[in-house]
Amino acid sequence: MRLIIVSGRSGSGKSTALDVLEDNGFYCIDNLPASLLPQLAERAFQQKDSAHPNVAVSIDARNLPSDLNMFPELLEQVRARNVQCDLLYLDANEETLLKRFSETRRRHPLTNDNRSLAEAITDETLLLEPIIDLADLKIDTTHLNLYQLRDTLALRLLNKPDPGTAFLVESFGFKRGMPVDADVVFDVRCLPNPYWRAELRDFSGLEKPVIDYLDSQADVQEMYQDIHAYLSKWLPRFAASNRAYVTIAIGCTGGHHRSVYIANRLGKALKAQLKNVQTRHRDLS
Repeated sequence: MRLIIVSGRSGSGKSTALDVLEDNGFYCIDNLPASLLPQLAERAFQQKDSAHPNVAVSIDARNLPSDLNMFPELLEQVRARNVQCDLLYLDANEETLLKRFSETRRRHPLTNDNRSLAEAITDETLLLEPIIDLADLKIDTTHLNLYQLRDTLALRLLNKPDPGTAFLVESFGFKRGMPVDADVVFDVRCLPNPYWRAELRDFSGLEKPVIDYLDSQADVQEMYQDIHAYLSKWLPRFAASNRAYVTIAIGCTGGHHRSVYIANRLGKALKAQLKNVQTRHRDLS
């Protein structure tokens, strides 16, 4: 059995996550009382021949505060039953959450006559702190549309064949913000930028003209070798510490040339050393 617990602030994409999991064979329960988690795990574990060996539940600020405070203990009880359990936490910045609620005209579960939407969004973080600290995988949905979020969830959650560590090498552009879910970040903005060469500007770091140009730059090769040496040494130790997910973010200015080139090259090299390595280019459209 595999159990995925989905949590996060309202408007961050929890419903989309449950839809993706349901489409992929998970039995999904929205707004499960946290106190029922151990009973759910026990029942599902006993029924190994069930038509739904995989279960996903959503636990968020709609729960009783007392249940949320007990969440660490409840999660420990679940994992003591040898259930493969992943805790996913989705979030976005407050400006984005405010915009999403304004566009959909939905009511935030914590708003009332004495609490504004902005205050509810802030208070929600405090309520969910016991869950945030224990999350195996955090995904920032600020810059993701519906289809990008679906692809990201499929890549990170469903492309994880065993309980071992899933590594993601992700390129990004600093001008769109640093990914808050990154565990390790490398800044490659000091490298020669193909953007300033007119004949290369419209190509990406996945295409031959840019690859050939960056391959010819001594600083690029030195940076790549240093990053690769660091990751080759330390990522196996992340895996040995039973981390479920590790995200390595490579950033340049726009997330189109240098970071894409470095991330793609690292992803290919690390796949030869580690079991589960994925590559994603956040800002490459």
